[in-house]
Amino acid sequence: MSQTQTRTATYTVIDIENVARRVKADLIMIADSTAGWTPERANQYAHDVEVLAKAGYLEYVDVTLFSAGVEIKATRFDVDTDAGGLTSSRPGGVLWPRVAIPFLRIVLGYTNAYTASAKEAMKGKLKISWSPTDADTSHSGLKSTGGRAYASNSYGMQRKDWAA
Repeated sequence: MSQTQTRTATYTVIDIENVARRVKADLIMIADSTAGWTPERANQYAHDVEVLAKAGYLEYVDVTLFSAGVEIKATRFDVDTDAGGLTSSRPGGVLWPRVAIPFLRIVLGYTNAYTASAKEAMKGKLKISWSPTDADTSHSGLKSTGGRAYASNSYGMQRKDWAA
């Protein structure tokens, strides 16, 4: 006897907005606690994250805090379009430290659907002029400190955290 099971991921634009709102709250808290970005800049990043997520172009968001060039703390939000099994958490957690000479770096990863023509079509919708990077986002010099999940129906982002 054999069985088959079909699982369908279902989510709407509202689900993406719900998850993006939690990521936005984290970005604003990170900006505020580190003084690495202005609130306006954090809002611009959050806007672009939401726009790219709604279009299906976002794979991950990686945020890293540096102090005088040394990696101190990092968070990565991985998009999960089959997140039905995730339990959604509240944004926040441990506040990020205020350090000397703070620099916050944000790196976005894109899906294969983000082609050259898609990039061109998105230009007028984004607030930031994003450019390619070869930045190391492995956080190999930091220790994993857990994470949390943000989900709405089958759309989610799994947050992973690292610290020195």
